[in-house]
Amino acid sequence: MATKRVTRREALKKAGWTAAAGLAAPMIIPSTALGNAEKAPPSERVTVGHIGVGNRGRSLFRAFQRIREAQSVAVSDCYQDRREALAKLCQGKAYRDFREILDRSDVDAVVVATPDHWHVPIAIMAARAGKHAYVEKPLGISIHHNLVCQEVFEEAGTVFQYGTQQRSMAHCHLGCELVRRGAIGKIVAIEVDCPNGSEGGSTEEVPVPPGFDYEMWLGPAPRKPYTVDRCKPPGTYWIYDQSIGYLAGWGAHPLDIMVWGCDADLSGPIVVEGTGVVPTKGLYDTVYNWDMKIKLGEVDLIFRPGAERTKFIGTDGWIQVARSRGRNAASDPLKTKLDLDHCQLLVSRSQQGNFIDAIRKGDPKAAVSNLRDAVRSDVISHLCDIAVRTGEKIVWDPVKQELVGGSERVRAMLRRSLRPPWTL
Repeated sequence: MATKRVTRREALKKAGWTAAAGLAAPMIIPSTALGNAEKAPPSERVTVGHIGVGNRGRSLFRAFQRIREAQSVAVSDCYQDRREALAKLCQGKAYRDFREILDRSDVDAVVVATPDHWHVPIAIMAARAGKHAYVEKPLGISIHHNLVCQEVFEEAGTVFQYGTQQRSMAHCHLGCELVRRGAIGKIVAIEVDCPNGSEGGSTEEVPVPPGFDYEMWLGPAPRKPYTVDRCKPPGTYWIYDQSIGYLAGWGAHPLDIMVWGCDADLSGPIVVEGTGVVPTKGLYDTVYNWDMKIKLGEVDLIFRPGAERTKFIGTDGWIQVARSRGRNAASDPLKTKLDLDHCQLLVSRSQQGNFIDAIRKGDPKAAVSNLRDAVRSDVISHLCDIAVRTGEKIVWDPVKQELVGGSERVRAMLRRSLRPPWTL
């Protein structure tokens, strides 16, 4: 019996992704349709839909255009001018409602760069639709949202990549790899700093701008009047209905470095206590000026506002990793040159390229910023927020992923309801 030949497209589908839908062959075929130095042949491309193309979303859109094996085919945004402009650039289709992208059988993956309150609901819908998802940080607006997201992706078997791009920066990889290898001995303390929040923001209701779908923008968040500061930074980060502020929105970067560099947060109960300011005037009402004292098993973690950094302090010295500074610091010069073929940590030189590679391999574990690590760092931010708002000491079991004790008020803060008809 003759053996049926399996095409490359069929093999890639079995590996966990589908390429762009086939088109009738034109009389004249452009070189990009066949593949060239800039783009792979269509059968080898991962088709991408972009959901949310504001400042960060536009930056990610540009990054994906530089990836040979990726092809952007759809754009969704609540601002008409944004979605139409980028859809035109990639010769794709613009959508007001992101669900139309998820309904497309020819879209393999989505990039979610919406305001924070939409990250997890859209990611979950994408996974249930069989799509891979690149999701900007922070993760969910509650611990419950995070855990549901983790469960759904693991059941779906699709690739999740977190937008903590420091994992694709050589100096961050070097610092964390050296800590993992015991270069500074046993970790006894960690210091984490990130930029602070603030108060302010106009509460005066003004007309919704033309071409902006405010109802869709709010989505699962409570319905509130439109103001000039609600739907743009820093309002998108500093309004509690939509976020938990820079505790997670910026803290995601240095806390992720902490998780990548060691497993102190898995070594025993996480005990969180501290102080902070919750604004009572103006539109912004997320915690700022926080001062958190945290126990990760036997390791002391101090988390405060400041210039972004993660400092690992060990029995034999210290290493400080600072994503935004582009370099590390240490008690002794970092002269070690790593053999990248024998690293404990995954090696990536492009956060977006690594995401596409993981999809092409059909291997969620090949994503350098995996979902389990995203949950680990985001949970710490939420525990800090809860501790400040309740004034209580919070204890978390990182293995069982649940509270140890805690008042009814604390337990209630593990969840956030979504405005109907939206659900997780």
